[in-house]
Amino acid sequence: MNTAMPGQQRGITFGGFLMGMFLLVIVSIFGLRLIPAYMENSQIENVFNAIAHDPEMQKATPREIKDSFVRRASIDNIKAIKSEDIEITLDLGRPVLSASYFVKVPLAGNISLYLDFNPTSAK
Repeated sequence: MNTAMPGQQRGITFGGFLMGMFLLVIVSIFGLRLIPAYMENSQIENVFNAIAHDPEMQKATPREIKDSFVRRASIDNIKAIKSEDIEITLDLGRPVLSASYFVKVPLAGNISLYLDFNPTSAK
């Protein structure tokens, strides 16, 4: 028979509960602020991959590739980079698109995070 005596009880104190909830709220706020930047980076990589694997773009000029990016970026509402930011190289006759950019994410007051992204179609 297990009878719990007041000195043997286990659990979390109210102060511990409040501290845990505070940490959960802070992590949630950071996460909600950072998710859009990572989603836009994912969209940029998807557009780069779509252009790199498009049969019509295999023999396209850099200007045509950048114009294709502009059209696709306007559909996906990509604002982080412009066509001038894209570097185009050839790898075995296939275009490889890459870019380098950063995003400033304001967190609270004068505290911000700078996120550095380097999307590429060479994967």
